[in-house]
Amino acid sequence: MSSSPIMIKDVPEEDRPRERFLKHGPGHLSNQELLAILIGSGTKKESVMALSNRILMHFEGLNLLKEATIEELTAIKGIGMAKGVLLLSSLELGKRMNRYKPDDRYVIRSPEDGADYIMEDMRLLNQEHFVVLFLNTKNQVIHRQTIFIGSLNASIVHPREIYREAVKRSAASIICAHNHPSGDPAPSQEDIHVTRRLVESGKMIGIELLDHLVIGDRKFISLKEKGYL
Repeated sequence: MSSSPIMIKDVPEEDRPRERFLKHGPGHLSNQELLAILIGSGTKKESVMALSNRILMHFEGLNLLKEATIEELTAIKGIGMAKGVLLLSSLELGKRMNRYKPDDRYVIRSPEDGADYIMEDMRLLNQEHFVVLFLNTKNQVIHRQTIFIGSLNASIVHPREIYREAVKRSAASIICAHNHPSGDPAPSQEDIHVTRRLVESGKMIGIELLDHLVIGDRKFISLKEKGYL
């Protein structure tokens, strides 16, 4: 009489892939364990660890798995379309990270460059978002962060929060941007006041505010071009 398969719930908690990941970090996990975490679950007759092992054996390791197609994955019993898409998405991200080079960073040379970088993400937002782009000495974007969401107000936009992050990121300069949900990018007096406050704070610590962009619907205004910086 064959014994029942060992399911993940039968494995001591400290030996389960997720728990080992949290305790020791991903570098201590085997390919099988990492694959098991991605797959998430096995079948009624097979544990996720056994399924992961069968996938690796089917593709003879990672080298062939990284070139797998959705048809090849879903042909394996226990791998449906959802799991197949998740695995291929993870593999594609890994490939892109491997191809990534620092020189691929987006370079901002003009207000138009800055607006192009954030326009599609910000132009249709229902609330105002205040975003900061942190740049290196080559004007490449090294980090992007939403500082706050809500109506622009000098009492809310604290220069210390922005420049603390700039120092943390070793940024040489920053570009601020916020959207107007109305679609009209015409700057308000509060926009101008916040901009001047950030300019003065930046001068004190040696990190220049290059521009403050107000984003509307497919249009923008540069406060630098308007003479407010």
